Amino acid sequence: MRRSPKDTEASSRKITRRGLVVGGLQAGMLGALGWRMRQMQVEQADEFRLLAEENRINMRLIAPARGLIADRNGIPVAENTQNYRIVIVREDAGDVDMVIDRLRQLIYLDPEELERSLREIKRRSPFVPVTLTDQRSWEDIATVAVNAPALPGIIPDVGLTRYYPLGADFAHVVGYVGPVSDYDLNRIEDDDPLLQIPKFQIGKTGVENKFERPLRGKAGSKRIEVNAAGRVMRELGRDAGIAGSDLQLTVDTALQNFTEARLSLINSAAAVVMDTRNGDLLAVGSTPTFDPNAFVRGISVQDYAELTENKYRPLANKAVQGAYPPGSTFKMLVTLAGLDSGEIGPEDTFYCPGYHELGNRRFHCWKRGGHGYVNLEKSLQQSCDVYYYELAQKVGIDKIAEVARKFGMGERFDIPMSAVTAGIMPDKAWKSERYSQDWRVGDSLNASIGQGYVLSSPLQLAVMTARLASGTGIMPRLVKSIDGVETPIEGAESLGFNENHMRLVRKGMYAVSNTRRGTAYSSRIADDQLRMAGKTGTSQVRNITVAERARGVTSNADLPWERRDHALFVAYAPYDNPAISVSVVVEHGGGGSSVAAPVARDIMLFALHGKMPPLESYPSNQRAGIRELQRSLPVHDVVRPVRSDRA
Repeated sequence: MRRSPKDTEASSRKITRRGLVVGGLQAGMLGALGWRMRQMQVEQADEFRLLAEENRINMRLIAPARGLIADRNGIPVAENTQNYRIVIVREDAGDVDMVIDRLRQLIYLDPEELERSLREIKRRSPFVPVTLTDQRSWEDIATVAVNAPALPGIIPDVGLTRYYPLGADFAHVVGYVGPVSDYDLNRIEDDDPLLQIPKFQIGKTGVENKFERPLRGKAGSKRIEVNAAGRVMRELGRDAGIAGSDLQLTVDTALQNFTEARLSLINSAAAVVMDTRNGDLLAVGSTPTFDPNAFVRGISVQDYAELTENKYRPLANKAVQGAYPPGSTFKMLVTLAGLDSGEIGPEDTFYCPGYHELGNRRFHCWKRGGHGYVNLEKSLQQSCDVYYYELAQKVGIDKIAEVARKFGMGERFDIPMSAVTAGIMPDKAWKSERYSQDWRVGDSLNASIGQGYVLSSPLQLAVMTARLASGTGIMPRLVKSIDGVETPIEGAESLGFNENHMRLVRKGMYAVSNTRRGTAYSSRIADDQLRMAGKTGTSQVRNITVAERARGVTSNADLPWERRDHALFVAYAPYDNPAISVSVVVEHGGGGSSVAAPVARDIMLFALHGKMPPLESYPSNQRAGIRELQRSLPVHDVVRPVRSDRA
């Protein structure tokens, strides 16, 4: 059936309208698409270019060189050395176990170290390099490089690691670094991304720990091109990090070595040497000691157990952590409290029959037969206990504590060493707060001879002696400079005591070391220009019963080591122009005059001479024995050029 012309015309009009609508829609879509393309390519070009770069470029941290640590003369005590290591990238290795088996056929891998590395591999992302072994020889690195085609994912590498050239000498002062652990990450509040690098080294103890952030420096970075799977294709560039700050300590390496060597002849001891003029700590010794290099890579369980189970506690820095009854070395402060309060004068005397009675209890003097009538100088010279029992009852504990605190007793000094103790300087308020008990007269008598509740560290005793010598509140200083900028000297102002009183105390200390009846006369210095003023001390660690006194007190030699008395000695020299103070504590060593004083004298003479003391500084009848002692000491040559590996 044929359509009429009218129908045909109407149909054509409909098709034309539809075409226009469809065409308009198409044109609109094309226009919107073009506008969006222009927006993305022109207006948002920078944003999308950045996204594209981030997709194909990875940033990786570069560990900075750790700051160097040197002694007061620039001799390095902590430096960085090249560390040849072998790392693995799990994503590149494929079958990790197979690749490691091949590697073990070429070089030796410590099983314990390998086990730690395998645990680390499982924890890290597959493209993060993990150290399998370090501190390797160049021959090992060359062997791995030659066999690289058979070791996918294994990469020979070189970096920096910490090294302590003087080994055990500075272990307790500088401390050591070690790989960052989960415990470290949980313990410290530090968002530095460097801590996420496997086996990154951080300070664990000592100066390394206390100055961790400035020593660490700031990370660098490198840009590497990676494929979609994260595999490294090439390095595009790098930005160097900022090396850590360099520290210079106040410690003298030669003196530190001699101090450690002299103390090493004793089971367990500590010594501190301080400059009385500026507070510089010239030596801080503690024995037995240990090699800090063993901790750098992560010490084995067996080696660590040997250190922790040693009854002489080699890991403890007894010079600042140890708190001991100061014994008779405390008597100078009680004397000064008596003078300052006006309770005694230099010629006032107390009678010593060998004991002091308080109620129905006897407080004994170390000399069973007593000292007779004793004045101030004689009380220090012969260390009469009864004199101080009597004096303490007159002065009272609060005045004694007030004076003692001005000399550093009971103070935790702010030096960058681990677990510095404050010791204890008790008074009435302290006992009431600690034990909810009243202070008793017997407590004062015990405190007057450095026993009872009183506890102090060798560091505090060295500071006390330096302040007695100088009359100032000088503070101990361990860090001499940071990046060449000198650290300030603190506390050089006068303590405010009557200078005549200070002279009386010093004169008594001089008598201890330089008069025939002095308790340290056998440890005197023979050189008139270097005469030493000192004080012996012996502190009990056990109670002596009435029955034991009746039958005779058991000698230290007949007691187990742990029950023997501590031996102490403090001194400064030269007497007329004080420059050096020394404190020595020998754990369970016995008598201060026979054990601690000779050690302190040897250390003092080395500090004054700056080298092995000449025999002429010793009494003539002792020189043959001193010669043999000096020959037996394990001292070593400490003069080395400063190394500064930074790359």
